Amino acid sequence: VIMRSANGQNSQAMNFGKSRAKLYGEDKKKIKFEDIAGNENAKQDLYEVVDFLKDPKKYQKMGAKIPSGVLMVGNPGTGKTMLARAVAGEAKVPFFSISGSEFLEMFVGVGASRVRDLFSKAKKNAPAIIFIDEIDAVGRKRGSGMGGGHDEREQTLNQILVEMDGFEKDTGVIVLAATNRADVLDPALLRPGRFDRRVEIALPERKDRLAILKVHFKNKKVDDSVDLNALAKKTAGSAGADLANIANEAAILAARNNRDVITNDDLTEAFEKVAIGPERKSKVMSDLERETTAWHEAGHAVVGHVLPDSDPVHKVTIIPRGGTGGVTWFLPPEDRSYTNIFEYKDILARAMGGRQAEMLIYGEAGISTGASSDLRNATDIARNMVIEFGMGEDLLDQVFHEENSGMFFDKMTRERPYSEKTAEKIDAEIAKLIKEAVERAAAVLKANKKPLKALTDALLEKETLDEKEVAEILKDAKLPKEAKLHD
Repeated sequence: VIMRSANGQNSQAMNFGKSRAKLYGEDKKKIKFEDIAGNENAKQDLYEVVDFLKDPKKYQKMGAKIPSGVLMVGNPGTGKTMLARAVAGEAKVPFFSISGSEFLEMFVGVGASRVRDLFSKAKKNAPAIIFIDEIDAVGRKRGSGMGGGHDEREQTLNQILVEMDGFEKDTGVIVLAATNRADVLDPALLRPGRFDRRVEIALPERKDRLAILKVHFKNKKVDDSVDLNALAKKTAGSAGADLANIANEAAILAARNNRDVITNDDLTEAFEKVAIGPERKSKVMSDLERETTAWHEAGHAVVGHVLPDSDPVHKVTIIPRGGTGGVTWFLPPEDRSYTNIFEYKDILARAMGGRQAEMLIYGEAGISTGASSDLRNATDIARNMVIEFGMGEDLLDQVFHEENSGMFFDKMTRERPYSEKTAEKIDAEIAKLIKEAVERAAAVLKANKKPLKALTDALLEKETLDEKEVAEILKDAKLPKEAKLHD
C-alpha cells in the first residue's frame, strides 16, 4: 500500500510540469468565421493568419517572415476566444487553448516547465495554433510583482519570450493571445518577432448586434411580434456575451411563465435584468425611504430630460434593482464613437440631480446615503475628463495618464508622471467640474419644481415609468439660463 501510494505521488509529480492546454482537433466541432456574427474587421485581419498557416510557402518565397504572434485586444465577452478557434477551424489545424493563469503554481519553475511542454506539443503537431487567453495574468510588466524580479510569474513570462524567440522560419506554429488589458503587458512581449500583430476586437455596432441576436434566437421559439431590431438599438455598448445572456434570460422567463413563445415583454425584462440587475420587489422600504427614493430618481430624470446634451430617459423606477434602491436609466439614441465635453458635463449634472432633489425637498440635514454611487461615478468621470481627455479648464489639452501594474495592488504601484503641484491643480479641476455640475443640477430643479413633484407623485403611484410617460409628464420642463453651456 505504501509503495502504491508513493508511485501515485511520483506520477503526479511527473505530470505537474505538463501543460494543461486543451487540444481541439478533429473530434471537436470546427468553428468557421461564417459561424460568428459581427466582427467583420477582425475577421479580415485574422484571415491573413489563416493564409499563413494554409500556404506559408507563398510568403516565404517572397522573403516574408510569417508572424509568430498575434495579440487580440478587446472588452470581455466580445468573442476573442471564438475568433481564435475560428482561425484554427478555417486553417484546419490543431488548436491548443490555455488560460494565462493555468501556467502558474506556487512552486517555482512549474510555469516555465508548462510553457516548454506546451510549445513542444504544438511543434510536434505543426502547423498548429497556441491560444493563450487572458495573457495579462502571466504577461504583466516585469518588476510589478510583489516578489520583485524573481517570482514565478516572471520566470514563466521569460520562458514564453524564449520559446517565441526560438521559432524557426518554417515552424508552422502561430501564437494567438487575448487580453482586455494590453496596457499592462510587458513591452518585451509586444516587440517585433513576438506579438507584433495586434487585432482590435471592438464592441459590436448596431447591425452587428442585430446579426448576433438573430444567431442566438435562431433556435428559440419567438413570437412574430418580437422586434430584435429595437433590442439591437437599445443595447449600444453591449458585448456579444451580453446579447447571448439576454437571449437565454428571455427564454427562461418565457418558460417560467408557461408561455409557448418568447414575447416582447420577456425580451424587455431580460434586457433590463442583464443591464441593471433583477428587480427586488420583496425588499421592504419604509414610507420615508420610498418617498426619498422617488424624489431622488425624479431629480435625475428631470435634470437629464432638460439638459440638451444628455441622453434621453429610457426608464425610471423606485423598485430596488441589483444593489440600488431605484434606477433612472438613460440610453443613447444611437451608437457613438466619442463623447464631447458638453455631453460629459451633462452626465455629471444629471448624476448630481438625485442628491440636489433631496437637498431641495429635505434640506441639507435630510440628505441620504442613496447618492453615494452617483457621487463616486461623477468623481471618476470628472477625473478622467481632466487626466485622460484634457478637458480641465486651466489644464486644457494636457493629459496626465497614470500607469499602473494591473494588479490587486494597483493603487500602491501607480506611477504618476507629474509633480505634487500638478496633482493639486488636477484635484482643483476635478472639484471645479463637480461644483459646476451641482450648481447646474440645482438650477434645473429649482426652475422645475412643479414637473419634479408631478414625476415624483407618478413614481409613488406607478413605481415604474417608461420613456413616453416621463416625456409626457416633463413636457413643460424648461432649461434655465444658469444651466446653459452653449446656444
